[in-house]
Amino acid sequence: MVAAAAVTVMLVAMLSLVVATANHESDTEHALPSASAGADRSRQPATPSPETDSETSHLASERPIPSTTTMTNWTVTVYYTAVEQFHHDASINVTGCMQLSCSHGNDRLGRYPTTFVTAVRAEGTGRTSSGKYLNWSHDVGFWLDDEPRDAAGRPLRPFESAAADPDVLRQGTTIVIIDCGRDEDGTAIAGRVCDRMKAAQWAITDEFTPGLGGQRHMDVYIGEE
Repeated sequence: MVAAAAVTVMLVAMLSLVVATANHESDTEHALPSASAGADRSRQPATPSPETDSETSHLASERPIPSTTTMTNWTVTVYYTAVEQFHHDASINVTGCMQLSCSHGNDRLGRYPTTFVTAVRAEGTGRTSSGKYLNWSHDVGFWLDDEPRDAAGRPLRPFESAAADPDVLRQGTTIVIIDCGRDEDGTAIAGRVCDRMKAAQWAITDEFTPGLGGQRHMDVYIGEE
């Protein structure tokens, strides 16, 4: 759903991708790890029979095992939540959906500064002066919400949510930036910016507006402008 920001930090980075691969030779496709963290550890393990033990060993061999892949020369852009109070130009009417459950609606959502509406369309989300969020996606258009979300309805989390084309990185892939390169003008990324990017653990939960992504391009959400 995401477009690159009008004013962005763009860096060519080295990424560490944490994925999971099935532990058998015939499966080379990446899959998400199975969830087991919520298991009840208060129970004593039962003593398995030879048949059960054999079956458990077989299932364990099929369970996806997390692995790490390091990739270089990725372009990382940022997207953010626009804030209406920072925009003071002429207001325009916005129509759309009163909630996410419709698509390209015609309800009147209010009047907002033109540059704010432009930013919402570019970034995907904006906080209005009333405290509501004006969100936008290619599939839904504008809608009002109680928090910034992607088009699938998932809340956006600063320094966690990230977007990529689904045929490049599947949803759920975990990303760590391990080295920063240079901005689009050739200057080095500021140390404090690079440190903040590297301290985060990003997860692919969102995708680009069609035509704006591409190979080795990731967009990361950093919160409010």
